[in-house]
Formats: sequence, structure tokens, C-alpha cells
Amino acid sequence: MLQTSSQKHLNNRSHHVWRLLLFLFFLAGLIVTIVTAVSFGAKDITFHHVWTAIFNYDSSLTEQQIIYELRLPRVIGAAIVGAAFAVAGALMQGVTRNPLADAGVLGINAGAMFVVTLCFAFVPSISYSLLMVFSFIGAALSTLLIFMMGASVPGGLTPMRLTVSGAVVAALLHSLSAGIAIYFDLSQDLAFWYAGGVAGIKWEHLKVLVPIIVITILWAVCMGRSISLIAIGEETAMNLGIKVNLIKLLSIIAAVILAGVSVSAVGSIGFIGLVIPHIARKLVGTDYKLIILMSGLLGAILLILADLGARTVNPPRELAIGIIVAAVGVPFFLYTARKVGRDL
Repeated sequence: MLQTSSQKHLNNRSHHVWRLLLFLFFLAGLIVTIVTAVSFGAKDITFHHVWTAIFNYDSSLTEQQIIYELRLPRVIGAAIVGAAFAVAGALMQGVTRNPLADAGVLGINAGAMFVVTLCFAFVPSISYSLLMVFSFIGAALSTLLIFMMGASVPGGLTPMRLTVSGAVVAALLHSLSAGIAIYFDLSQDLAFWYAGGVAGIKWEHLKVLVPIIVITILWAVCMGRSISLIAIGEETAMNLGIKVNLIKLLSIIAAVILAGVSVSAVGSIGFIGLVIPHIARKLVGTDYKLIILMSGLLGAILLILADLGARTVNPPRELAIGIIVAAVGVPFFLYTARKVGRDL
């Protein structure tokens, strides 16, 4: 009995060590990815210039201007927004127990995008901070509409009904956004937000984005244990004293904040929140504290690499970052949808 207990202790310890090494590996991978993305582009720049631009910036040097004013904010922006989309997807999948849940698939991004379109049409001089607030409101309203639609039919809100409701709302809002853009001649201005991209992120945007996203992700991590129990089963969670409805509400609010502010910065980029949480679960298991943290790391790496690919495939022209992400996300979505369909 003592030996069995000792073996369990050793196994648990080895699991903890393995997970710690895994997190350190991907953290190092994120740092390498950031340095690589800052160094390469239409103009390749040496690591020495990157280092000096970060720690000893000289605005008179062109290479350092490119790094500090253009590449560094967009790479940091890609990292923080990639983490936000991935964590939003992890939260949605955990509390809805829907493997297809994602801010893009469920229409949350479309709600934020619709309000951004209205702002461009009626308040073209709106500040970035206000645009972020309205983007969050749009994401919240579309989420409310999706859950109301899914819950209004007999049998209640099932994972598949949630997905279908999200697809319907997303299609409706995208159509309305396109109609408004055509009527007010905004197609050129909104092309960036429709296709998605981080080229427009500047230091002043990051001053607003980074605190909101980091605080919200930490908030999500604090709810990780409760979300893990809800993902196992709501009845089990209730029996263990978890306030299921409250945790669901708080998790959805966190997901809406992450999706809303991200869309206001980079446009509607889908599939990150769908693909990354599944990979994170394969790597770290079912503990949502770890899933959220790993999703943040992997989401940051994915969007940085997507942005790097978008601007190096055909320089000096850039592809839409949404195309690069969709090339990974669409096949994964179809595979997951087939798997879910077989399980129903």
C-alpha cells in the first residue's frame, strides 16, 4: 500500500515536471518566434539590429525605425491577440462543452465586426478606445442573441444547436455589415478588418490592448478549476459546490471581452479559438488552468507565424492574415465537425 502510494506520488511528480518542461519549451518557442518575426520581412534585418533597436533605440537609423515603429508593435500585437482568441475559444469550449465553440464560428466576432462597421459609417472619427468599447458591446449582443436562439427551441441549448445558431447569426451580421459598407462606400476602409491583419497595430493601441487582455486571461485562469469540473459534467460540478450558472456567465463575459477587443484591433480572424484549445488539451490534459495558459502560448505563436507568412510569401505585398489561419482552421473544423457528428 505504501509502495503504491509512493508510485502514485512519483507519477504525479513526473507529470508536473513534464508539464513544466512543456511550458518552458513553448515559452522559449514564443521568444524565438518573436525574434524571428521581427528580423524577417520585406527587408531582412540582423539580430544585432533587433537587439539594439529594443534596448538602445536610435531613431536616426532606418533599420531600427523599421523594427521599433513597425515590426515590434505588430509582432507583440499578433502575440497578445492570438493568445486572446485562443483563450476565448478555450473558455467557450469548456463552459458549453461544445468542441466546435469558437468566437468566430459562434458569431461573436461577427457581432463585434458589425458594430465596427456602424462606427465607421456614422462616427468615422471615433477614437480607438471608444471603438474597442463598441466592439465589445457588439460581441456581447451577438452572444446574447445566439444563446437566446439556441435555447428557444424544444430540447434546450445543445452543442450542435449552439453552433448552428452561431453560424446563422454570423451570416446575418456579415451580410448586414457588407450592405452598410457598400451603401456608405466603406469597402476600402473595412477591407483590413474583414480580412484581418496586425499591420495597423501601433504602440498606442498596445497600451490599451495588453492590460485588458492580460488581466482577462489571468481572470480566466482563476476560474480554471471550476471550468474543468463543468467540462466534466454540470451535475458533478454542482455536487462539488460550484456555482455553475455564475461561472458560465463569467466565462462567457471573459470570452466576449477577449474577442471584442481583439476584433477592434485586428479584425475578424477565425479558427484560432477552435484549433488551439484542442491541441492544448492533447498536450496538458483536462485541467483548464493549464489549458488556458497553453492555449495562450500556442495562440500567440500561431498568429505570429501567420503574420510572418502573410508578409514574406510575396513581398512587398502582404496576404490577409485570415487566409493563412483559415488554411489551418478550415480542415480542422471539418474534421472536428465530422467527429462530433459521429458521436451524436
